[in-house]
Amino acid sequence: MQIGIAGTGRMGAAIAARLLDRGHAVIVWNRTADKTRSLAAAGAAVAATPQELSTAVDCVITMLTDAAAIEATYLGQSGLLAGKVRGKLFIDMSTVRPEVETALASKIREKGAALIECPVGGTVGPAKEGKLFGFVGGDVGDVARAKPVLDELCRRVEHVGAVGAGASIKLAINLPLLVYYQALGEALSLCRSLDIAPARLIDIFADTSGGPNMLKVRGPAIAATLQGKATTPVTFDVDLIRKDLRTMLDEAAGLGVSLPLAARALDCYDAVAADGLGQSDATMLPAYWLRKGGREVP
Repeated sequence: MQIGIAGTGRMGAAIAARLLDRGHAVIVWNRTADKTRSLAAAGAAVAATPQELSTAVDCVITMLTDAAAIEATYLGQSGLLAGKVRGKLFIDMSTVRPEVETALASKIREKGAALIECPVGGTVGPAKEGKLFGFVGGDVGDVARAKPVLDELCRRVEHVGAVGAGASIKLAINLPLLVYYQALGEALSLCRSLDIAPARLIDIFADTSGGPNMLKVRGPAIAATLQGKATTPVTFDVDLIRKDLRTMLDEAAGLGVSLPLAARALDCYDAVAADGLGQSDATMLPAYWLRKGGREVP
């Protein structure tokens, strides 16, 4: 199958690399062309515009930053829907509000094509290994069409409802994780006086009820940042966390519910970004809190 990837940031590039490794013909497009060079060297073709991309393939995967990027990529003058796309399948993996996905699905249906959404759990490493967790929203028949591609990328695929349901689940899944990074920094501040090596301390946390699954995977990176080392490569940066938290708060407001912990966590991460660390990996957040002395964020 010929597959197009629109949006080759960290996750989009990892997904494209995985599909290339699995023997698929892959065509890529990115607003910043430099981000397609490594994929071109690995065997991907590069489209000049989203329209050229969607015209050339049977299935398009999009991994875009936010609602504005989705609108520009799909609905722009040379966007994905500008050409003849009847009968084609679009899979959007962006993390956005449910209403963004339902509106997009309507536009795509008007063109005679189909959309499913599949935001994913996991970062660059799992993406390259085909071990993401896909939260799928869409019609049963469309999901069945997409399943062979999703199975190449995901260790588990859950069809959670109609278009929009996947977005709801993804926002809900991410919320405890994003709050946890701040909570871990606060917890570690209670251990400042103890003579315990960072790696051992994180290992203790990871093996208790105070340690989520993430800590078992990212724990060594967090321990390294506690020792003053930089996290490389960056997989999930502070600015993306802030975008996701703002999206959660917007969705909560639309639903008439309150997310006080998420709102306070966003305040903390806004302070991190104001210190010039918006492009830094999330694993440095507990170390940042400790370096700041655990002082209250205004």
